[in-house]
Amino acid sequence: MAPTSRASIATLAGRALQPNSGISLDLNWVQEVRVNTSAVERRAQTQVARRTVKKEWQAAWLLRAISCMDLTTLSGDDTDERVRRLCAKARQPVQQDLQHKLGIEALDLKVAAVCVYHLFVETALHALEGSGIHVAAVSTGFPAGLSPLAERVAEIRRSAEAGAHEIDVVITRAHVFGGRWQALYDEVAAFKQACGGAHMKVILATGDLQTLRNVERASLVAMMAGADFIKTSTGKEAVNATLSVGLVMARAIRDYGERTGMAVGFKAAGGIRTAKQSTDWLAMMKEELGDSWIHANLFRFGASGLLADIERQLEHHATGRYSAEYRHPIA
Repeated sequence: MAPTSRASIATLAGRALQPNSGISLDLNWVQEVRVNTSAVERRAQTQVARRTVKKEWQAAWLLRAISCMDLTTLSGDDTDERVRRLCAKARQPVQQDLQHKLGIEALDLKVAAVCVYHLFVETALHALEGSGIHVAAVSTGFPAGLSPLAERVAEIRRSAEAGAHEIDVVITRAHVFGGRWQALYDEVAAFKQACGGAHMKVILATGDLQTLRNVERASLVAMMAGADFIKTSTGKEAVNATLSVGLVMARAIRDYGERTGMAVGFKAAGGIRTAKQSTDWLAMMKEELGDSWIHANLFRFGASGLLADIERQLEHHATGRYSAEYRHPIA
């Protein structure tokens, strides 16, 4: 597979990149991957240690973070009513009185997507009708991804046929541990085919992958197989999104873009709960990949608790006071 003549969706180092259509599995490329773990960790630590942006610049970054959110509910006690409330919050992520204080009514601010189980795709689609907000469905035996392949592929098809705009799929981690790169490639390619016109976000479950080298190799194979996004975590692992992992994945995206002329998005999910974390992630993506990767078409936060803290920070910017967290319910 090779890039087509479709319109570019990103610019990397002055070069226009097209959407990812995948390439043949390049085992030499996968095998040559090396990661200097200590250097990656030092770079990630410097990102956190820097002085943060303040005042109106901070507010602007936080508004951008909201626009890149996949507002998520993936609990065993989810209900149609909870999903409808989440969708209402997605349509108006910042309370109307706070929008007025900030002077941002004209922005028509909303999140990028709402992420739910397949059972609630139809509910979310109805609740978000006309909003332009996407509906994302988690699939493929989420979060473990251990059901038979045919069942996982069928699950993707059901969500796509139900109207989901995006499908978040889970890889088989054992393929990574065993170095079975062809099996991983074939699995992700089968998922991509089942997605049809829906965008596919491939969850690597990086907290389970043991090494940063495994993370980069899995990232490359997923992109070669046609991933539209690569995503850190399900949010259910003991360790979820970390800046070290994000740095390795971002650099894999950059390497892939430079070699193929195709752009792949990035989704940070799991454990990102504070406004400061959101600006750390956005700054890293800007520095590593450029401005194209700080917009919703190529960058997402998988978030549930994050929005409340961002709202509190915005209220402090507008009024000089922090509000109680209960004043900013999600669903």
